[in-house]
Amino acid sequence: MTSPQHDPGENAPAVPSSGPTPVHVVLAGGGTGGHIEPMLALADALTRRTGAAGGAPRVTCLGTARGMETRLVPARGYDLRLIPPVPLPRKPTPDLLRVPGRVRRAVAETRALLTELDADVVVGFGGYVALPAYLAARRAGRRRAGVPIVVHEQNALPGLANRVGARLAARVAVTVPSTPLHGAEHVGMPLRTAISGLDRAARRAEARAEFGLDPDRPTLLVFGGSQGAASLNRAAVGAADALTAAGVQVLHARGPKNTDVSVPARPAGGAPYVVVDYLERMDLAYAAADLALCRSGAVTVAELSAVGLPAVFVPLPIGNGEQRLNALPVVEAGGGLLVADADLSPAWIRSELVPLLTDPAALSALAASAAAAGTPDADERLADIVLQVAAEGVRKR
Repeated sequence: MTSPQHDPGENAPAVPSSGPTPVHVVLAGGGTGGHIEPMLALADALTRRTGAAGGAPRVTCLGTARGMETRLVPARGYDLRLIPPVPLPRKPTPDLLRVPGRVRRAVAETRALLTELDADVVVGFGGYVALPAYLAARRAGRRRAGVPIVVHEQNALPGLANRVGARLAARVAVTVPSTPLHGAEHVGMPLRTAISGLDRAARRAEARAEFGLDPDRPTLLVFGGSQGAASLNRAAVGAADALTAAGVQVLHARGPKNTDVSVPARPAGGAPYVVVDYLERMDLAYAAADLALCRSGAVTVAELSAVGLPAVFVPLPIGNGEQRLNALPVVEAGGGLLVADADLSPAWIRSELVPLLTDPAALSALAASAAAAGTPDADERLADIVLQVAAEGVRKR
């Protein structure tokens, strides 16, 4: 599957048709939005490098037919080439016996693809697309040393693919400083410019009007990811009366499947409680808010700190505990609070959040600390690393 090459926009000149050949960057990060969004943010940063030798770098994304990338990558205007998926069973099953054969097939096909594309560098973001790309890059292309690799890890605890990739990579970039990966250097999370360049104060009036909120009341944003979060929904709705009685208005994204989550209309003149299924414009939601109540996925934590929006992080109570570790640097820097899912309740919101939301000085201090912990230029920093590695590889040909 392919799509037209990304158009850098009306302010960016086209890649020249003669002269030096543009650097060709292959990005491997399909599967989930947590891999795809930073991959696309890097792709955008690379295509803005119109002053690079030979013009803006060429970008090709790798994915599989089963991932979200089949929709998201073409929608952003980038080439997408498909490789066989190699999902790794989480528990010992008969399917585990089939993994070596699947890996060999995926690596062989990916190696041929990297050679066909004449890739100058492979950038992996983890997951079942990245692992075959890392293994294939070692012997792909026209050079004896293969195609150089850059790894980016989004979470505090790396997955198997990036643990393998880090051992093969020229450079390893991480979002969370304490991430235990070989050769890790802290870069941050690449974010789309609608978020990383957001001026919350300048957009606040527009954002609050967009959601039907009062322009001057303290505002709590509640969201649990694209599908919502039942425990956050229950706690926030249970505290609705206490919040609005204190003059706090709420923008609550319940999730598209949680249509039973509702709050009765507030009395005329009172603080509104706005419930929506999904937030299409997270930039405006962030601009409208003074505080967020949310999960602590890697992208969420990075976005909130990049825009300077403090948060109460409620880590997902299942898994390997990575969501707590994702939030910890921001919390330790004074940019948010951490509460266990089991401890979140309407009573906790009444006793802890209502006083905070009605204290402008405390909110301002939290916001400043959140912003100080953010890395809004991570996309450009990672692009620098990628182009440096590609240039070094070209010189060694």
